[in-house]
Formats: sequence, C-alpha cells, structure tokens
Amino acid sequence: AGIDGGVDQSVNRTASTLAVVRTDDLDAAEARVLAAGGVITRPQFDFPGGRRFHFREPGGNELAVWVSTEA
Repeated sequence: AGIDGGVDQSVNRTASTLAVVRTDDLDAAEARVLAAGGVITRPQFDFPGGRRFHFREPGGNELAVWVSTEA
C-alpha cells in the first residue's frame, strides 16, 4: 500500500482535500459507513482502475472509499 493523489479539475468543483481510503470490500465498507452515521454523497461509481463512493462523516468531513478493479 502507498499514498497516491490526483487533481480534479471538474467544473463547479468545490476545492477541498478528499481523503480516499482503500478497501478490499466496497459494499461492506459502505455498510460500515452508514452504520456509523455517515451519509453517502456520491454513490458507488467506476473510475479508471477501480470503483469508489464518497461520504460525509458525522463531523461534516467528506471522504471516499475505493477498491481496485485491477488484477
């Protein structure tokens, strides 16, 4: 495991840091987020090399969880 990053230049994007956590089971991670009081802000979606979702934790911070789809 390592640290990776990127730049999102989408139109209307709010500039802020997005911490992204890797998992081996995206569905289980989503269930744990919801059980802990998190709110899904962007449902699971595919992107190059993986699949992820975004959520807001009870303190108001937005984070993402991703799983690799590469062998």
